Amino acid sequence: MSYFDSACAAPLHPVARQALLASLDEGWADPARLYREGRRARMLLDAAREAAAEAVGCRADEVVFTPSGTRAVHTGVAGALAGRRRVGRHLIVSAVEHSSVLHSAEAFEADGGEVTRVAVNRAGAVDPRAYAAALRADTALACLQSANHEVGTVQPVAEVAEVCRAAGVPLLVDAAQSLGWGPVEGDWSLLAASAHKWGGPSGVGLLVVRKGVRFAAQGPLDERESGRAPGFENIPAIVAAVASLRAVRAEAAQEAVRLRALTERIRTRVPQLVPDVEVVGDAERRLPGIVTFSCLYVDGEALLHELDRAGFSVSSGSSCTSSTLTPSHVLKAMGVLSEGNVRVSLPAGVAEADVERFLEVLPDSVAGVREKLGAPAPATAVRARELVVDSLGKRCPIPVIELAKVIGDVPVGGTVRVLSDDEAARLDIPAWCEMRGQDYVGEEPADRGTAYVVRRVS
Repeated sequence: MSYFDSACAAPLHPVARQALLASLDEGWADPARLYREGRRARMLLDAAREAAAEAVGCRADEVVFTPSGTRAVHTGVAGALAGRRRVGRHLIVSAVEHSSVLHSAEAFEADGGEVTRVAVNRAGAVDPRAYAAALRADTALACLQSANHEVGTVQPVAEVAEVCRAAGVPLLVDAAQSLGWGPVEGDWSLLAASAHKWGGPSGVGLLVVRKGVRFAAQGPLDERESGRAPGFENIPAIVAAVASLRAVRAEAAQEAVRLRALTERIRTRVPQLVPDVEVVGDAERRLPGIVTFSCLYVDGEALLHELDRAGFSVSSGSSCTSSTLTPSHVLKAMGVLSEGNVRVSLPAGVAEADVERFLEVLPDSVAGVREKLGAPAPATAVRARELVVDSLGKRCPIPVIELAKVIGDVPVGGTVRVLSDDEAARLDIPAWCEMRGQDYVGEEPADRGTAYVVRRVS
């Protein structure tokens, strides 16, 4: 079985395993106690904090360890907003942030705050000028991920940090996906990360709050971790997390070159091997191991099951794998195809032969799913200048498949009106039009659902 989902959770690094086992015997005691066992535990914790600070590029007393990366984000956002409450109650985030940031923003809105969500381009990147335009006199905090978790696009953090610093607004960076590859550049103010993204154990997050940033920890305060992460520290897991961070950093430069070559091979060959595929994300400014593509006329969940049976563990951001049955917010913000979405995130040390075997297996897997769903064959006869396709009650990609089947049945200049009540159609039909060179006219209200109007161009 080939595990290609390291962006979700990287396999435990051998160094992490060794450090975890070794520290179980020394790091079990309370580091706040003054007796021998407590002092040993404190030494391990302090050493881990110093090493983490060195890897991040900050002071040791700016680092706290949290029970998860999500908790680090929630604590960082809430504390920074509370600390600057007198300045105002305005928060800026990008439209493609991790759900932990977006959930924090939603909670802030529910409490009466105001949130500006900065749009991204089709590659998934923000424009620093958009952050500059969003800044206001009452802006308390801005958030920006260092790199996107779904498509791998690297964000212009240094440029946005400069804009925010000039306006006196702190910038919180979610560095979960990138910290294993190197420190985050720029004059940022707060940073959050998660150990299981770089091969450390799960249940360890990292929160950095620079000196001089106004910060008021929320909830009941504890004497541990500067009051920002209550509860007894999991010292063996923390030691293992930091040890693995140092280990992957030592290997990062060489491994990045190798993984970039493998992901570029996937980016290049997938469109050659599989028809009607859109490779998404920035082609240049991207993390080394992530490549994402979407396949027309394919149910994402069905394709993932096919690849799983073929021996590959991959993930998807498509609507078909979401418990909410809505498109990935990242793909939606980018305006790209969401159906049949596959994210391949290669772990460190992956064999080239496994990538080649994936490329061999993928075409038949996609073809099999398309055949089961009744993907369109070329249309021939022209019947009317406008056709209505009733796809109510059907989940994407079925509405898109039915559109593709009949687009050739109207003359050039004719229209097809697709009726759908699946939220994913709002993203997938315009994306299909762009891929197929047809004109997306827009959407109109209908008795049930929405009517999506497409004009045939060719």
